[in-house]
Amino acid sequence: MEALRLQPPQGPPLVLPSCYRLASQILTRPHYNPNKSIKPFINATLSKPTAEIPPLSTSSSSSHDNPLRSSTLSSPPYPAKKVSANSLQYPSGYLGALAPKLSERLGVNMWLKREDLQPVFSFKVRGAYNMMAKLPKEQLQRGVICSSAGNHAQGVALAAKRLGCDAVIAMPVTTPEIKWQSVERLGATVVLVGDSYDEAQTYAKKRAKEEDRTFIPPFDHPDVIMGQGTVGMEIVRQMQGPLHAIFVPVGGGGLIAGIAAYVKRVNPEVKIIGVEPSDANAMALSLHHGQRVMLDQVGGFADGVAVKEVGEETFRLCKELVDGVVLVSRDAICASIKDMFEEKRSILEPAGALALAGAEAYCKYYGVKGANVVAITSGANMNFDKLRVVAELANVGRQQEALLATVMPEVPGSFKHFCELVGPMNISEFKYRSNSEKDAVVLYSVGLHTAFELEAMKKRMESSQLRTYNLTASDLVKDHLRYLTLYNRLNGGPKTIKMGHIKVVVRLNQDSPDHFIAYEVVS
Repeated sequence: MEALRLQPPQGPPLVLPSCYRLASQILTRPHYNPNKSIKPFINATLSKPTAEIPPLSTSSSSSHDNPLRSSTLSSPPYPAKKVSANSLQYPSGYLGALAPKLSERLGVNMWLKREDLQPVFSFKVRGAYNMMAKLPKEQLQRGVICSSAGNHAQGVALAAKRLGCDAVIAMPVTTPEIKWQSVERLGATVVLVGDSYDEAQTYAKKRAKEEDRTFIPPFDHPDVIMGQGTVGMEIVRQMQGPLHAIFVPVGGGGLIAGIAAYVKRVNPEVKIIGVEPSDANAMALSLHHGQRVMLDQVGGFADGVAVKEVGEETFRLCKELVDGVVLVSRDAICASIKDMFEEKRSILEPAGALALAGAEAYCKYYGVKGANVVAITSGANMNFDKLRVVAELANVGRQQEALLATVMPEVPGSFKHFCELVGPMNISEFKYRSNSEKDAVVLYSVGLHTAFELEAMKKRMESSQLRTYNLTASDLVKDHLRYLTLYNRLNGGPKTIKMGHIKVVVRLNQDSPDHFIAYEVVS
């Protein structure tokens, strides 16, 4: 990568309070009117090219005088409208909602804002520290409390340690031990309560009232948003030359709202583009519908951004200031984790690599060349047990490998014929199971050089009456048929899984001492 990385300022590991004061002055300046200079950059919501979507309102109101002041939103009364993540999907890299290796390969100057190098390995300490540092001394002495299963918890714990106050962190009982132990090492009191984040949050808010503690929200608070916005301030200060776009991972929206509020004020021609996983696209859907919505279910692979509903204040800011949202697959996220490791020998968490995946997809989709783009590597709190999944999906995400299934008759010579039809393609993984007198299924991965070669092999198979299905895009297959032992240990009993047009019964092989899984084609 020819471009240099952008790092947090040298000196104390926390952002200096003066930075927060400067951000506060700029972001809350009374005469600030985003419509005056930003309006040309706010376009109608886009989704699929064939969709007809009305533009979002950009009409001025008194709430625009202060971009971080509480305002009335066009949000539905609770409970929010529930929608499916699948209801808004578009090609990877497509800007679909309002709003020296990598650089060489993409033809752009790819800059990295290394928030994974923070003391708690994520940007979350910025917002937590800013809000807590602004609390009155008496209020701070009564302590703070938050609910989190990850990075926000560590940010609050470190901020409390530096500010000398007591902190209680409510975490779900399902939180990995490594995460809650990291919080305890920072001096906070950890309370494991509830099976989900919502239950932990309910406990934290109740205890906050009982003990008169201050609840520190993860994203939906003006002071938290201001703290996260210092990332944008540092980018503007450190970046030399024109900047095309900043790519920001989006969960609840605190980081992108803060960055957009600052950057659009001082440099409105820079595009602020959010990036979300395609199965956790709450912000894209909210912008699409013109109001906050709640996902009926959310993908948990990139757990750092896995939220069902974005914040009220963050949505208000994003609706006015963000140029768009890019959706990416988890395969692409895994590929970007691998890219970062090869580039800097650093391992990002899935949410931390999200912006990098979105920047690459966007540049490829729109043919951006020679421009300066910034991707925020927002965190590095990776669960070790995810590394195997990341390693195996990285080549799929880079389109260097394809996963296929071929159904063949269980007769002598059929397997030899299958090998001949594969031809020059390199098989990188292979599973063969037969529990039927008629058919067997081969699940295999091939090194993919070009789409033409893959399609040619598929046609060879089908011309010989060997039904072949490309399962590369099937998350279910990659989750379960590649990790069949885990599937049955967790769920137990026979399971019927549909792989494309194939139905497969998966069950535990009791005759195997290692409990390998047998599966058979049923249709």
